[in-house]
Amino acid sequence: MEYIDLFIELATKFWQFTVLGILIIIGAIINWSDKIHLKGRDRRFSFEEMPHMQPIIIATKNRGFWGAIILWMLSVRTWKLSRDFKYTLDGQSYIIPEGFVFDGASVPKFLASFLSPVGVLLVGGLVHDYAYKYTALRKVGGKKGEILLLDKAEADRIFRDVNIEVNGFHLLNYLTYWTLRAFGFVAWRKHRKVNAKISLL
Repeated sequence: MEYIDLFIELATKFWQFTVLGILIIIGAIINWSDKIHLKGRDRRFSFEEMPHMQPIIIATKNRGFWGAIILWMLSVRTWKLSRDFKYTLDGQSYIIPEGFVFDGASVPKFLASFLSPVGVLLVGGLVHDYAYKYTALRKVGGKKGEILLLDKAEADRIFRDVNIEVNGFHLLNYLTYWTLRAFGFVAWRKHRKVNAKISLL
């Protein structure tokens, strides 16, 4: 009985590890039993090498003490591709050009120690950020009209499917997918206000 009480006390004291442990166990069961099936699960994704990225400095300098603290606490690290990132999706070759700036998967800061924005969700996050910014993916060749137009729902599904292909975690990718479906409209609308267009030169 003592051991049970001690276990319950530790589980409640370190609740975040308890939640993480439960999610890992559930994810392991789902992966083992393969109960989750994607609708029309014939999407395939591949790439030859990981994205080459440069971190962009968080500009806390000359912001004043409180301004620097707020920026440090609330800002998100961004990255710039230092080489073109080429990948294949459903048999078609696509490219994200050198110089594209992105912030990886949108992970709340309190979860960043468990789930880095540029960790297991990196590749799907990169493709998704590009799709959100331009409502399209750029096909290799870059001639006029060689883009795949997307709406928010399809961009979110691509994020989910790409990450499942890359990291194999069904539960994690579904949780992030459902979060995007529910809250991704904030980033989507922000990008629509800017209305950036893909350069096909």
